[in-house]
Amino acid sequence: MPARDEYAIVLDFLPHGKPTEKRPEPIAQVIGEKFFNLLEVAVKEGFTLKPKDRIYIGEGERKEVKYVKCKIKYDQLTAFAKSTLEEILPELIEKNKERFINFFNRSLPITTRLHSLELLPGIGKKHLWRIIRERKKKPFESFEDLKKRVEMLPDPKRMIMKRILEELQEKDRHRLFVGTNFY
Repeated sequence: MPARDEYAIVLDFLPHGKPTEKRPEPIAQVIGEKFFNLLEVAVKEGFTLKPKDRIYIGEGERKEVKYVKCKIKYDQLTAFAKSTLEEILPELIEKNKERFINFFNRSLPITTRLHSLELLPGIGKKHLWRIIRERKKKPFESFEDLKKRVEMLPDPKRMIMKRILEELQEKDRHRLFVGTNFY
């Protein structure tokens, strides 16, 4: 099943498109709300989008979006889009907190020497084994519960945010949170 987002959050709106395009049209750089895909979308005439606007990009009738142009890399984001991304990631993590808590409760080893939890910045072997011991006793119910039960654990939301940014920047071949299917 493709990792396609239904909704996206606007990171930057370029009303005149990119100067390098032969036929410039209004575009927006967006991030998918669920799979964190970075995309460029063509915006319908007469629509002006603002950073942090939530827009529909799924199948069927779209209000503001003409079509999804392409998937883009982190390096292709405008400077403004990058700064907006850092502002909205904590909000997206909070909105999808159940998904991330489930990650801490259900994550599995990738190899015999590497557990998927260890891909999060700040989790080494000691934290890994503390998390595994605690989740066996009782699943984690919230970020606060996780932080309270796992001694000296760095902020889980911050770890997830850093990991998402690393995946968007393609710093690691493993994917935990960012969709890998192309549009």
